[in-house]
Parts: sequence; structure tokens; C-alpha cells
Amino acid sequence: MAYQGSCHCGTVTYTVEGDIPDTAMSCNCSHCRRKGLLLTFVSLDRFRLDSGEDKLATYHFNKHAIDHRFCTVCGCQGFAVGTGPDGAKMAAINLRCVPDADLDALTIEAVDGASH
Repeated sequence: MAYQGSCHCGTVTYTVEGDIPDTAMSCNCSHCRRKGLLLTFVSLDRFRLDSGEDKLATYHFNKHAIDHRFCTVCGCQGFAVGTGPDGAKMAAINLRCVPDADLDALTIEAVDGASH
């Protein structure tokens, strides 16, 4: 099974191998809080960028450890790429950019990113 996500204008599209999760992380760091991100994490080999590579820009902050990728046409951030605690490459998927995700049914796990 796989699910798809995209930016608002549809320029950037991606596919994630696996089922849409029933939980999401809501982080209170300055970046996630302002953007309202609801995140799930997958190994990078389960993530495929389907279109829009040439329209993506990257934003870094704090330790510059995460590549926050956003569409330069509409400004939407559908995903980010970084390294997990175990050293594995990960993709952080913004479930708000996955049309088939039932956001109201998600169990939200609060993360205190503001303290890091």
C-alpha cells in the first residue's frame, strides 16, 4: 500500500510506501508551531519525490540538521528530510498535505521541541 501527498498547488508531489498512520506528532518548536505541521516519520527509502524537484527550496534553522523542503510556487511544506536518532535517513511527512489522511481521526502525540 502507498499514499500520496502534495503541496497546495500540486507542483510538488510525493509517494510514501506504507499505510497512512493513525498517529501524528505535533511539535511545539518555533517552526512546527507556526506552520501547524502534523508529522509522521518514515525511512527515506519509503519516500519518493514524484514531481517538482526543480521548484523545491530548503529552509534550515537551529542546528541545520533537517532539510525543511517547501514549494517555491505556493510555499507549502509537504515534507522534510533529516537523520533519525539512530543515524538513519528519514523523511518527515506533513500529514496535512496528504489528502487521504483523516486528520480528525489521528491520535496526536505532543512533542516538546521548544525545549531542544
